[in-house]
Amino acid sequence: MAGPDPSSLTVATRLVAGGRPERTPGAPVSPPLELTSTYVADGPVGYARTGNATWSAFEETLGSLEGGRGLAFASGMGAIAACLDLTPAGGVVVAPHHAYNGTGGLLDALERDGHLQVRRVDISRTDDVLAALDGADVLWVESPTNPMLEVADLLTLLGAARERRVLSFCDNTFATPLLQQPLALGADAVVHSATKWLSGHSDLLLGAVVTSDDALLDRLVEQRSLRGAIPGPVETWLALRGMRTLHLRMERACASAAELAERLRSHPAVRLVRYPGMGAVVSIELAGGRAAAEQVERTVQVWTPATSVGGVESLIERRRRHPLEPTTVPEELVRLSVGIEDVEDLWRDLDGALSSVRA
Repeated sequence: MAGPDPSSLTVATRLVAGGRPERTPGAPVSPPLELTSTYVADGPVGYARTGNATWSAFEETLGSLEGGRGLAFASGMGAIAACLDLTPAGGVVVAPHHAYNGTGGLLDALERDGHLQVRRVDISRTDDVLAALDGADVLWVESPTNPMLEVADLLTLLGAARERRVLSFCDNTFATPLLQQPLALGADAVVHSATKWLSGHSDLLLGAVVTSDDALLDRLVEQRSLRGAIPGPVETWLALRGMRTLHLRMERACASAAELAERLRSHPAVRLVRYPGMGAVVSIELAGGRAAAEQVERTVQVWTPATSVGGVESLIERRRRHPLEPTTVPEELVRLSVGIEDVEDLWRDLDGALSSVRA
């Protein structure tokens, strides 16, 4: 018995229906966890470094959401590295000043070692990015950016990259495929840290790339297999289970983030609120500077001071505590990853911590 055609379903229903086994009487409803390193010869998979049915269920579901074919990696950094490895030797990568600091750190290391050149841009300044694309090989886009939450004109930038034959990658971790689908806007591939919102429970490391270009997919499969950046079946199975509720978690978290951003704009301890009107991350700059930001982190009780985003729990962090964070990120900037707790509890806790540093 066949299941529903994914193309006829809404995104919310695809999240629940995707990656399911065939509807054979007596078969499990959920895909089983396949734990093996070795397969009997002459089948579709020769060795566990090249394939696993648990990966396939996750990849099928994510691919359906993004409009391409998914490929799971051991971590978000594994996925990012596989994509950047496709830059020709000595090639030019156009990338945002502000982005996930793992991406920035890897680009710095590759440039330092002579593998590529990096042109840093403010991704929200479209004309500057277009100018930087001249003679470039790769465009790396993050929108909204981490942690400054700048927004790119994806349609214009990705279209220009395609016209100039510049390979384009879009990190869609913050927006998720529920809020934007970069492949439909012209991206060659979409990258995710599936550790974050896709899996949503802060209990695994996983990355993913999605593309509708078969030749590009083949190159990424080769990168994954030869470099060994393969995901664990247990982590992939957990990520698929977490994705089943992505739409519900995002609906709650985004609504709470919007409400908190509105209240924070009038708080006397807050100098600036950064919120692009989408997503579940709010960044704030405190009037009391670095000391105030550090005190707020120490004072909150419902919010957890931790360096991640996208879980069911709300996290808070002063981002410049990390050496890799760009110096253009203000010392007093605090990033808030809004979870699914009651928004009034989140506000009461945050307001109390902010009021304790009020001048």
